[in-house]
Amino acid sequence: MTLQIGLILYPELTQLDLTGPFEVFSRMPDAQVHLIWKTLEPIQSDTGLRLLPTTRMTDCPDLDVVCVPGGPGQIDLMQDEEVLGFLRRQGAKAKYVTSVCTGSLLLGAAGLLKGYRASTYWACTDMLAGYGAIYEKGRVIKDRNRITGGGVTAGIDFALTVVAELAGERAAKMIQLSIEYNPAPPFACGHPDVADAEITQAMTQLMAARLQTRREQAEAAAQ
Repeated sequence: MTLQIGLILYPELTQLDLTGPFEVFSRMPDAQVHLIWKTLEPIQSDTGLRLLPTTRMTDCPDLDVVCVPGGPGQIDLMQDEEVLGFLRRQGAKAKYVTSVCTGSLLLGAAGLLKGYRASTYWACTDMLAGYGAIYEKGRVIKDRNRITGGGVTAGIDFALTVVAELAGERAAKMIQLSIEYNPAPPFACGHPDVADAEITQAMTQLMAARLQTRREQAEAAAQ
């Protein structure tokens, strides 16, 4: 049977949260990948890349994997009952309920992470507790049928993990080789654990206003 995989596509998402996993999932045998939104109109990411949904929420089939990417637009969806209701309905049936980056906060707002270990973007880890989730540091965290990725680039690690669960390790390894996923970053600066303190502080200050808004919306949704 063809596996049905759905990624939520919404305005102002971080496109790599979605396109990284999409690249991996689209190479999986016997899988159909849906980009899901309320309409089929083009969607613009937070950096201006325009993407096309392929499936409306109202037309979406039952999914084996539902995946929520993150990004600034996630903030506006924290109390969007159409989106949260869709996630609840699909999450009740899916084999795997998943996210990348701050997409985990939307899963939390939908009530789908209570009692589960989960990861998220490094600057938002404290926001998971309000949903009854247990933050665990890691690029990919699997707890029963919940699989959550860390920030942005972790989406590729996440997707390969999901493929291994669904199609076996050999299939995941072949996909990894096919996309030459062999990361060797030029700087040891991809997480506060390894970045210079000054760089981390500067980046945190740069994001301060958005983080405060996200925290306020997360707290409101949790209540």
